[in-house]
Amino acid sequence: MTEVPTTTTTTKGLHPGLTRRQISMMGLGGAIGAGLFVGSGQAIGLAGPAVLISYLVAGAIVILVMAMLAEMVAARPSSGAFSSYAQKAMGRSAGSAVGWLYWIQLVVVIAAEATGAAGIIAGWVPGIPAWAWVLIFVVALTAVNLFGVRNYGRFEFWFAAIKVAAIIAFLVVGMCAIIGLIPGVPASGIGNLVDNGGFAPNGMTGIAAALLIVVFAFGGTEVVAIAAAESDDPARNIRRIVREVLVRILVFYIGSIFVIVAVLPWNDPAVLDGPFSAVLATIRVPGVDLVMSLIVVIALLSAMNANIYGASRMVFSLGERGLAPQGITRTSLKGVPSVAVLASVSFGFVTVGLNWAFPDVVLPALLNVVGSTLLVIWTATALAQIILRRRADRDGTDMPMRMWGFPWLSWLCLVLLAGVIALAMIDPAARIQLLLTLGLTAVLLLVARATRGIAQPGVVRE
Repeated sequence: MTEVPTTTTTTKGLHPGLTRRQISMMGLGGAIGAGLFVGSGQAIGLAGPAVLISYLVAGAIVILVMAMLAEMVAARPSSGAFSSYAQKAMGRSAGSAVGWLYWIQLVVVIAAEATGAAGIIAGWVPGIPAWAWVLIFVVALTAVNLFGVRNYGRFEFWFAAIKVAAIIAFLVVGMCAIIGLIPGVPASGIGNLVDNGGFAPNGMTGIAAALLIVVFAFGGTEVVAIAAAESDDPARNIRRIVREVLVRILVFYIGSIFVIVAVLPWNDPAVLDGPFSAVLATIRVPGVDLVMSLIVVIALLSAMNANIYGASRMVFSLGERGLAPQGITRTSLKGVPSVAVLASVSFGFVTVGLNWAFPDVVLPALLNVVGSTLLVIWTATALAQIILRRRADRDGTDMPMRMWGFPWLSWLCLVLLAGVIALAMIDPAARIQLLLTLGLTAVLLLVARATRGIAQPGVVRE
C-alpha cells in the first residue's frame, strides 16, 4: 500500500480518544475468544494436524478483508465502517442491511457471552444465581462504555492484554514441552503431526469441514475499522493497526494450534473437550481447570465489552445516516453515544431473559440465525472495496492508502469467500445457518426499501 495525505473522520459527535495501541489490542481482544480456547478442539477433531491449513486459508481471507477495510477507512473513517462503505458503493438498502445485520449479530452474541461467563462463575459461587452474575456483568460493562471512549479503551486494553499474555505463556510452555525443556516431562517432538493416520487423516474433506469452523473464529477483527474513527488520526493509524493485529493474530492462532497438535495426538478425546487444558494437563501445570476457566471468562467478558462498543457505534452510524431513529444519535458531554449503548445492551439483556424463560430454545435459535453473518459482511466489504476503488481510480481521487495487488487480490478474496459459502451449503448444519442468515438479510433489504429515511441524518447532543 502507498500513502498520501490523510483525511479526517466523517463521524460527528464522537470524541476521538482511542490510541493506536488500544485499538490494536481491541482487535486482538475481539478475535482471541472462547472460540480459540475451546472451539478449536472441534476443528482439530475434523482435520487432524492439517487443521493448520484451515487456519492458513482462513487467515488469508482475514488479511485480504482487513486490507480492503484499511483502504476504505483511511479514505473515509466512519463508525459505520463496512456498513457506510456498502451504502456508498451499493446504495442505501445495502448499507442499511449490512449495518442492521451486524448490530443484530452483536446484541445476540452479547447475550450469549454474558450467559456463558455467568454459567462458569455461578459454578464457583453456588450461592449467587447465574442471572445475578449476568446483571452484574451487564451493569459493569455498560458503565465502562458510558464513561467515555478513553476509559473504555484503557479497560479493553488490559482485558485483551491478559488474553495475549495467556497465549504467549502457552506458546512458551508448549515449545518447551516440544523440545524437552520441562523437567519430568519427555519431549513430545513433532511426531504427532504425522502419526495417527498422517498429517491429513481425513483428507481434503476434513480440512474443508474444519475451515467452516475456523473462519468464524477470526470474527471480531473488524472492530478496529469501527474504532479507528475515534482515534486522533484514523488515516495514519489504520495501516499500522491492521498490520499489527493481523501479524499477532496469525502468530497466536497458528502458533497455538501447532503446539496443540504437536504435543498431543489429534484424536485424543481430551483435545476435543478443551485443547488448551489438555496440553497444560499433559505437561503437569497445576490448577489447569481453574486457570483455563478463568481465561475463558476473561475472554468472554472482553469480547462482550468490545461487542457493546461495536454495536453502539454501528447503530449510532445508522442513525447518522437516517437509517435508524434520530434519538439513537444522542451523545453525552463526553462524546459517548449513550442512547445507542443503552439500546444495544437492552436488546441483549432481553435476549438473556427470553433464554431463561425458554431455556435451550431462544438463544440457540437466535445464534443459528446470525451464525453466518460474518460471511455476508465480509462479502459486502469486498464488493464495496472493488466498487469504491474503481470509482476513485476513474475519477482520479487521491487516496491515503491503496491496497496492494488490486484488483486481483480483491477478487481472490471474493473467490475464497464463495468457496466457504459453497462448503457451507454442502454441510447440513452450516447450510441451515447460512440460509437463515440470508433470509434475515433479505428481510432487512426489504425493510430498507420500504422505509425511506426514518430520520434526517444528524447528531443530537444532550
